[in-house]
Amino acid sequence: MLDRFSAQAELYARYRISYPLALYQWLLPRVAGRGRVWDCATGNGQVAAVLSSYFGQVEATDISAAQLAQAPVLPNVRYQLSPAESTPFADAAFDLITVAQAVHWLEPEAFAREARRVLRPGGMLAEWGYDLPTVSPEIDPLLREFQDDTMGPYWDAHRHHIHERYARLPFPFAQVETLALADQRQFSVEWFLNYLRTWSSVVKYEQQHGRNPADALAPELTRRWGPGERTVTFPIFGRLGVRE
Repeated sequence: MLDRFSAQAELYARYRISYPLALYQWLLPRVAGRGRVWDCATGNGQVAAVLSSYFGQVEATDISAAQLAQAPVLPNVRYQLSPAESTPFADAAFDLITVAQAVHWLEPEAFAREARRVLRPGGMLAEWGYDLPTVSPEIDPLLREFQDDTMGPYWDAHRHHIHERYARLPFPFAQVETLALADQRQFSVEWFLNYLRTWSSVVKYEQQHGRNPADALAPELTRRWGPGERTVTFPIFGRLGVRE
């Protein structure tokens, strides 16, 4: 797994969405044990912080020290630098593994093997993410063009797994269930532009060209957005399965 998010770690902590209560209401009742959970690719620890209220011990890993530096300090959460595919954890150590908006960056078969190794029999792996948000008929084509055309050459090749809802990623687990949510938030155009600046493709573009492509988008997006906040809908998808 390459580190694609250290450069924008502070922006990421401020302008990436948290996950809705409905997602946790879907997930948590399905988990048999509440002893230990591993939040893989935790980033700034937003999922780990939520899980800390429900599990005795949370292990949270990432490959970005800059991201982990943004994470909240909590008594039952331990953060570690570690690749997802090879961890320091013992066999059969966890009741649950979570991966939020990150499994498409991992080496899929190696991660699936590691997840099976560290999950207890009956333990669960839950993976989720979100695709391009929608705003309105006059704004959505502009966002789609920015994502697909302007940013197209700068996305990692694995990014297509988001658009496919992880359908082609291996998932060697039983009792598989899937999730689809439409999560609505109210945001200003300034917030939304900063959200775009957290994209790995935007950072890659800026590193190569010395300018941020969201800045060029800003005038037209601001004109179409208008004053005040808009309703922004994030399509959230997920899947979970049990280690037999």
